[in-house]
Amino acid sequence: MSSHGRHPKELGTFLMARRAELEPGQVGLPDTGAQRRVPGLRREEVAELAAISTDYYTRVEQGRMRASGPVLEAIARALRLTGDQRAYLYSLADRAPGGPPAPPERTVPAHTRRLLDQLTASPALVLSDTMDVLAWNGLAAALLTDFGQVPEADRNYVWLLFNDPVLRARYGDWEAGAHACVAYLRMHTARRPDDPRLGALLARMAPHADFQRWWQAREVAVQGTGHKVFHHPVAGTLTLDWDTLTSATVPDQHIVVWTAHPGSPSEHGLHRLAAATERPEHQEPSPSASSSV
Repeated sequence: MSSHGRHPKELGTFLMARRAELEPGQVGLPDTGAQRRVPGLRREEVAELAAISTDYYTRVEQGRMRASGPVLEAIARALRLTGDQRAYLYSLADRAPGGPPAPPERTVPAHTRRLLDQLTASPALVLSDTMDVLAWNGLAAALLTDFGQVPEADRNYVWLLFNDPVLRARYGDWEAGAHACVAYLRMHTARRPDDPRLGALLARMAPHADFQRWWQAREVAVQGTGHKVFHHPVAGTLTLDWDTLTSATVPDQHIVVWTAHPGSPSEHGLHRLAAATERPEHQEPSPSASSSV
């Protein structure tokens, strides 16, 4: 780890991407009308808004100086960062509380598997920070794709969303869903930029132009809840709410659960799907695979 944070180059690239999105008029600066060589705010304009010297800001953006917490906050305000973007900035600058993260836990606890077993009316799965599918229940496999038939090396939600024609066809709005997953992946990998699993995934996703475009945009997001529309040959069109639950004891694992409004056509569709599922019991990797996906 350098004295300027774990990954100063990414911090600088992130700041450049954010200032490129803003025009002087959006942040209360006069627009002289002069043509700019590159879009967005100049470094000196960001420095002015943050009440720091241009040299200071330049050094931070170039990774030659580690910004203090108050300076990071001033930069975040100057660039009009959202809550998720501010959290990502602090992680990149190694200012997030708790110090370096522990290695990710790959084994899904028994109590989490029992929870999946008991969610017989709701699709549910467990994702890692890099969106590896670590465990799932039968209804999730019936709704999305049969994860048990997917090779372990491919059992990653982002990979499947771009490469599995079954999962891709199930999404009512594939582009919005895939875009959100890329932003989620970018947000959660700030803590471990050198994770070999992330590196391998990014290498495999290189041929996908949409993924590359969204990844390079450096958009970040953490959504704990939302809704999605699925099209299923048995259940029909389903509008489902989803919630992400993160265990306090295994913070690298996230349980995603989809539910339908009581009495709605979507709830009836899930009931039809559950009845048609030949193996409603919990589906999971073998013991040897549960710790390495």
